[in-house]
Amino acid sequence: MTANFYNEMVDDEGKLRAHYRAFADWLASTPAERLARKRAEADTAFHRVGITFAVYGEEAGTERLIPFDIIPRIIPAGEWQALQAGLWQRVTALNAFLNDIYHAQEILRAGLIPPEQVLRNPQFRPEMIGVDVASGIYAHVAGVDIVRAGAGESYVLEDNLRVPSGVSYMIEDRKMMMRLFPELFSRHKIAPVQHYPDMLLENLRTVAPQGVSDPTVVLLTPGAYNSAYFEHTFLAQQMGVELVEGRDLFVRDDTVYMRTTQGPQRVDVIYRRLDDDFLDPLAFKKDSMLGVPGLLSAYRAGNVTLANAIGTGVADDKSIYPYVPEMIRFYLGETALLNNVPTWILRRPEDLAYVLAHLPELVVKEVHGAGGYGMLVGPAASKSEIENFRARILAAPDKYIAQPTLALSNCPTFVDTGIAPRHVDLRPFVLSGKGIGTVPGGLTRVALRAGSLVVNSSQGGGTKDTWVLESENA
Repeated sequence: MTANFYNEMVDDEGKLRAHYRAFADWLASTPAERLARKRAEADTAFHRVGITFAVYGEEAGTERLIPFDIIPRIIPAGEWQALQAGLWQRVTALNAFLNDIYHAQEILRAGLIPPEQVLRNPQFRPEMIGVDVASGIYAHVAGVDIVRAGAGESYVLEDNLRVPSGVSYMIEDRKMMMRLFPELFSRHKIAPVQHYPDMLLENLRTVAPQGVSDPTVVLLTPGAYNSAYFEHTFLAQQMGVELVEGRDLFVRDDTVYMRTTQGPQRVDVIYRRLDDDFLDPLAFKKDSMLGVPGLLSAYRAGNVTLANAIGTGVADDKSIYPYVPEMIRFYLGETALLNNVPTWILRRPEDLAYVLAHLPELVVKEVHGAGGYGMLVGPAASKSEIENFRARILAAPDKYIAQPTLALSNCPTFVDTGIAPRHVDLRPFVLSGKGIGTVPGGLTRVALRAGSLVVNSSQGGGTKDTWVLESENA
């Protein structure tokens, strides 16, 4: 395995980590031909079911299969419990921050975050000021990206609070592993993940508008051309709720209704999978054909719950990310259990000067970027790429942050040349309603290209099943 990277399976002395021993015994006794055959079976099955994603910027209708690796990523019970505690703490603080900035703005008055960082942020929605959302929850679904580096310590790479995706692949990866290798699940006590849709639906039901005892929940999709449309259809089906587009809904008397063959039906909770800008052409983008005219008015009146809430994007902006440990101290009176990656904010002159002098060593990201786009990985970039990016930074330094290039942990992965180390991250999904919860594990993303640190599916990354062992002896 690659030196200088934390290895999920073996320690620095080349000895198997305890939680991988039973799997390693199985792997050693399994012929490579069987692994190759099973991987081909998985690809065929995923194609048949339609587990694909669209790629923006390519020809219309271009869809790809997300590569699936048949070697799981295994997490011991104790490590998961510690990680889960940190996730719950972080998402609780982020929800408190969102509630605060749309109401009293105490954290801004305390001077802990520069007011312009929030109030002039494109994701800050003045329309939400003073709006009381159900249960005070803004981020009902959060996807928090976790990486391991150095000696194995965990860092939060970023928070995804707008419309986080990927949970369908987590569930389908587990189903595929159980189908391909049922014997592995008799050897290990692996915490289940298949109940996520039930947890999600229950959480959505608990945040229905006041006085609604049997809420109608729908999933709002931009439509079949969205990159995550498979996930939208999958979750709606698994939850047993209607999958709707904007044209299927209308607002009358500040109440949202769904068109049905039996006539209008009131809608109480909308799990929306499209961005704020497209939700309501009367309030945001005037030319949006994807949203529902009058939706913001119904929302402000308290007659419908949107998950996630309008305006959550300000809290997952990369320029706000460095302040999350301060949020945890301010709102919870606690020290952050999960580390942030050290971050330079390029709107600060001293940070800008340092980053410009060290571009070949750093990762630079657009504060509003996503999907692995709009970023520079200094150690992997050519001189011309670095100089081009330098010009972009100088033109608008406030649009960028920079971080050290982390030595992401690696995990054994079945590639064309056999089993080889590849870098991974983890996206656990945190659900907030009347309570807070997670399913054990999350979506492990893997950079399939040798040496690559970019795990995003749009950049050639794949996924793995993530096993959380139910006990230390599992």
